[in-house]
Amino acid sequence: MNTFYIIGTGPGDPELITVKALRTMEKCATLVAPKAKVNGDSTALGIVKGLMNLESKRVLEVCFPMHKVLNGKSTQEVEAAWQEAARLILHHLKDGDVAFPTLGDPAVYSTGFYVYATLKEMAPEMEIKIIPGITAMSCCSATGNQPLCLGGEVLSVVPATFDDMRLRQIITSCDSVVLMKVHNVVPRLITLLDELNLIDKAVCYEQCGMVGEKVHPDLRQLVGRNLHYFSTIIIRK
Repeated sequence: MNTFYIIGTGPGDPELITVKALRTMEKCATLVAPKAKVNGDSTALGIVKGLMNLESKRVLEVCFPMHKVLNGKSTQEVEAAWQEAARLILHHLKDGDVAFPTLGDPAVYSTGFYVYATLKEMAPEMEIKIIPGITAMSCCSATGNQPLCLGGEVLSVVPATFDDMRLRQIITSCDSVVLMKVHNVVPRLITLLDELNLIDKAVCYEQCGMVGEKVHPDLRQLVGRNLHYFSTIIIRK
């Protein structure tokens, strides 16, 4: 049986796709790429197109609704999308290897592992391989010339959508914190970081590694501004 590959495409810059990821996609007959909206485009596929010619490939884009998955629970709409993608992948595996390019690294808040779990339920014997990619937080760290953690420091990576009490506990107990999914909650984060006297220790990276990249060292200037979905805040004490 042919192999299904879940491939991290990095944060946005096509040159940050690994050599292994590129070589793997080159040998795959089909690419199945995730996108957030029915009429939208796949961000991961756009990154791949910046590095390789896909004219000889079968390229399919599958919509995965952007609904929350909390405590392992998901909506029927989301599960239906995973199952549709799994059936499509199984169908095209008959013709050769299939690649599933996903933004950043498959192990970090990625659709890839939901598809992995669904496929393993449908076909437990199938071979699935994961090709890691450069994470958004690694790209932010490099862009800002600052480490994520050193020595015995503790690093925490959390969704900024957590409630204030939980965020406060994490931020106060860790040396460095990476806040993901910050675009809709910046005013609340500014208030919290002000209370903790950490506002000057935080930097926001918007579309890091992508066209339109911006670095915001003063979070207060983001009040009233619409941040891009791909925005990350690093707090380093």
